Amino acid sequence: MELRELEWFVILARTENVTNAATHLHISQPTMSRALARIERQLGVKLFDRNQNRIRLNKYGEIYRAHAVRAMQELTQGEERIRTLVDPERGVVSLGFLHSFGSWLVPSLLDQYHLVAPLTTFELEGGAADAIVDAVRNGRIDVGFVAPRPNAEDLAWVPLGRELLCLEVPPGDEFADRESITIAEIAARPMIALGPSYGLRHVVDRLFDEAGLTPTIGIEATELSTLRALVRHGRGIAIVPVPQADQQSPTVTIPISDANAFRFYGAITRNYGPTGTPARAFLEFVTGHFATSDIDREDE
Repeated sequence: MELRELEWFVILARTENVTNAATHLHISQPTMSRALARIERQLGVKLFDRNQNRIRLNKYGEIYRAHAVRAMQELTQGEERIRTLVDPERGVVSLGFLHSFGSWLVPSLLDQYHLVAPLTTFELEGGAADAIVDAVRNGRIDVGFVAPRPNAEDLAWVPLGRELLCLEVPPGDEFADRESITIAEIAARPMIALGPSYGLRHVVDRLFDEAGLTPTIGIEATELSTLRALVRHGRGIAIVPVPQADQQSPTVTIPISDANAFRFYGAITRNYGPTGTPARAFLEFVTGHFATSDIDREDE
């Protein structure tokens, strides 16, 4: 069965008149009749009841029409999706990112990109580093913003910058008046941390490992906002990225004096880059933006 014959059937089902359907489609009546006969022969049932010169869609025809309409809609949507993937001006970019990047990095970049590509739309997904890596790997996400660099040889990494880390404590904590603190001092206190699948947890574990120490994790959270709320309520202390200037918090943040108290962040894609033209254009914009920014970057 050809796609055009499916389209013809839908028109015939709507008009229930071979002559009118053939005229609408600019084909001959015998051509329409032969197409209908081929469909019915393939299905093994009649789709119309015939009464002299009139036809009426029967129960089999009703069922087949419903599926035919859905199939044509799906095909149309598929064609539109392909067009958006190759049109950098009006396409869709699927973007994954760590939850913490959703409060500063992602909004800032999208605001700036909108100025140069206002018709591009974004599908956003926040999650843990491991989840973002998997989504990029299987093609569900075009570009992912993660930290630190994942151990994934099958993915490309574009370094963008680094975030300094600090200790976050509730007001009145014994460390609250300190101007700086070391990992060795932090190790003596129970901590709140993200779970093992999160990029920040990887960095925290590395800091303690390089200091020859083991952190005491009292609570594991799944989002940075939850972690900070627990600190605010006095449930423990936590190592977090230094808040952005516009991020207000009732907690106290203390710089960590250890030289390696930072994390690199960057963009990940499949090794051969994003599939769609809009995603490639966005990644090129991001790379150019950070290349001209006055920030520390990881050596490639």
